[in-house]
Amino acid sequence: MKLHELAPADGSRKNKKRVGRGNASGSGKTAGRGNKGQNSRSGGGVRPGFEGGQMPIHRRLPKRGFTNIFKKQVSIINIRDLERFESGSLVDETLLIQKGLIKGKRCTIKLLGKGDISYPLVVKVNSVSNGAREKIEAAGGTVEVV
Repeated sequence: MKLHELAPADGSRKNKKRVGRGNASGSGKTAGRGNKGQNSRSGGGVRPGFEGGQMPIHRRLPKRGFTNIFKKQVSIINIRDLERFESGSLVDETLLIQKGLIKGKRCTIKLLGKGDISYPLVVKVNSVSNGAREKIEAAGGTVEVV
């Protein structure tokens, strides 16, 4: 088989229906839109969510809660996530993004103490829990709060 011999399976590709191409086509004159009314006109139809003048469902349903526009985005990293770094390496925001532990720029990176580590690391993050700080310092590393 060669590239020029390739063809889609029979019946898998169907031509688009061409409307308004004369009466013999079966879709001429009104082009399948019926005779009169809003939907037969060009530019006709109703906007999404319109229910014919009935109160739309998005207005009938009760609204609850609110979105806090001042909320802080916090990326959480555990000590067990730091196992992928070599001993003595400097772990900061750019390296964490590079390794895929956090996504893009966030407001804050917080280090939590789930897991264990047995070799020293230098960690630079925005905040750290007491347990995580103790575990890293017990392994011989240091934690800097930026």
